[in-house]
Amino acid sequence: MRSLLLETDWNEEWMRRQELRRTPDDPAQWDARARHFRPRETHPYAQDFLALADIRPQESVLDMGCGAGSLAIPLAQAGHNVVAADFSSRMLETLQEGIRYYGGLDDRIDTLQLAWDDDWEAAGIAPRSVDVAIASRSIATRDLKAALTKLTVAARRRCCITLIAGASPHLDEHIMRAIGASVTRGTDYIYAFNILVGMGLRPEVSYIDSPRRDTFDSLEDGVADFARMLEDGNEHRVDELRSYLAQHMVDNPHAGEPGSKGRPQGRYMLDHERITRWAFIAWSTGEPEPPELQP
Repeated sequence: MRSLLLETDWNEEWMRRQELRRTPDDPAQWDARARHFRPRETHPYAQDFLALADIRPQESVLDMGCGAGSLAIPLAQAGHNVVAADFSSRMLETLQEGIRYYGGLDDRIDTLQLAWDDDWEAAGIAPRSVDVAIASRSIATRDLKAALTKLTVAARRRCCITLIAGASPHLDEHIMRAIGASVTRGTDYIYAFNILVGMGLRPEVSYIDSPRRDTFDSLEDGVADFARMLEDGNEHRVDELRSYLAQHMVDNPHAGEPGSKGRPQGRYMLDHERITRWAFIAWSTGEPEPPELQP
């Protein structure tokens, strides 16, 4: 019996899907956002990622799409040498601020401006040049198979990535459902898993539920912030959003204190957390085996 699952070219399907998506991320977009990313403590998501990554003592790590260093900094603090790569120059500058803030990490972290579509070897990422390659919430490319291949080639032992496995992290699914707005659930991880299987690798999947608290200084500030979720036919639900926020906003006991990204927290917060689910996919980079195609 023929298997559609095994015969599907999942990378071709991924590329077709990218054509329907909004304008892809670019360095300028993340340059503008970099000032909001100043991690001063290890976020629970990062703790969960590192626990699942199971990086051994003294192993070297490529952190692709490192951002402001939410993983690179704790890895360096744990004694790992890290190549921290990102396509945003401002993110790398923000990472350098974090390195100076913590101190003693200059010899542990090398920064590199690098995009998924660049020639990695020409940029200095030689084959099997690190023990572990990771990409946390950072895979943004039209050619997913090429990106996964680059990670696999770079690592001597193991690769670890996370991709969305539910509603977009830009959405609060609880709010969207409460106000009757439509929600599209992400399936990026399914494409990655099937591509890796097609490459003869044996990916393993776990899940990370990442909580966050959104804070704001007034009802109208909250409406302006959350209204950015109202896209794809949901733009008319601003009144429902305002009513929901008015009913569920409470005083924030930590107002003014630094939040997870270093920004001062607002006066109010919602009475529930926003939960984003990520699929954690890991695989060994030894000799791949040909996929077993059933007749």
